[in-house]
Amino acid sequence: MARLTRFSRELSVAVDRLLSPAARSRQIADVARRALAEAQAANRTVLGYEPEHDSFVDGRRSEALDSVDPDHGVIVFAFELQLEMFAEIGRLLVLHSPVLTGEYQDSHRLYADGVEVAGFDPKNGADEWVFASTVLYARKIERGQSEQAPDGVYEAVAALAAKRYGNLATIRFSYRNVLGGGRDDRQPAIVVSLR
Repeated sequence: MARLTRFSRELSVAVDRLLSPAARSRQIADVARRALAEAQAANRTVLGYEPEHDSFVDGRRSEALDSVDPDHGVIVFAFELQLEMFAEIGRLLVLHSPVLTGEYQDSHRLYADGVEVAGFDPKNGADEWVFASTVLYARKIERGQSEQAPDGVYEAVAALAAKRYGNLATIRFSYRNVLGGGRDDRQPAIVVSLR
């Protein structure tokens, strides 16, 4: 599994001033399209798919790359990889969960600074994100007391996620109290702290 690396790439494009403004804009847009294709290929190699991106032309959200100012224009492609990271951790938890009734698969929750949330929102500003199961027998599964998950679930998924997304966030296995009880109510958890 390839490790995801956070990066920014800036290109300066030299265009022929003898060309018309529209032709210069097309030249710049063509270079931007090639750079986008390279970034998408790199993401596909690492993630196995192409994450969504937003395109900005001269500071405004736009897919019309040919509308770039031919003299001082800027084209930016922004990939939101944190959303992908959280979705992938959730997907891996379900994938690695033992299945008898489906209750355990459906029990995985995400908490932002201790408050349950429907999903990751980059505007939330939480310092700590925690995935945890709400079923009381989650600790038994984590200790390998399930034939379908002899190595547990949360610790294995935390290791996979840390290997792939370690450059975007600190990801570790822990135990957390998410049910409102004492130490004996602590559940296996994946703790994510964004960088």
